[in-house]
Amino acid sequence: MALKEATFGMGCFWCTEAIFSNLEGVIAIHPGYAGGHIKNPSYKEVCSGRTGHIEVSRITYDDTIVSFEKLLEVFWYMHDPTSIDKQGNDIGEQYKSIVFYHDEEQKELTEKYKERINHLGVYDKPIVTEIRPLTTYYPAEENHKAYFDNNPDQPYCAMVIRPKVEKFQKIFGKK
Repeated sequence: MALKEATFGMGCFWCTEAIFSNLEGVIAIHPGYAGGHIKNPSYKEVCSGRTGHIEVSRITYDDTIVSFEKLLEVFWYMHDPTSIDKQGNDIGEQYKSIVFYHDEEQKELTEKYKERINHLGVYDKPIVTEIRPLTTYYPAEENHKAYFDNNPDQPYCAMVIRPKVEKFQKIFGKK
């Protein structure tokens, strides 16, 4: 087993966690906050938009089962990388599209993938996804872990997350 980590921001971290938890080779997903200037922020503080943090999911994966490239494929496909600081009804800097890379290889792969998608014209608008080194990360509060699994009938989960999980399963198959 070759464990590695990837950190993605693609809107609400509840959605990101629910999607990536369906991917074979993903060992753990930790919702959290990255990139801001406040130490140990709370969910409420991050949602205020004044901390500079972005909702992210830190993914631990087995590189012998799932590659970083596959994680990027899911990342690019499962959200709108052309939307600035917004995913669906979630609006604010904390919901931006971003890859926080852990090493130079992740940086290079992410930049090449982004360039290729832009060159192929996959989207009608240019991709605005930011690519930054992971310098700060704080885990989210415990009640945010496995949020979709623990709250499947909550309205946001039923109306926003469930359709994304179903889309993932339709496109990528079950695990």
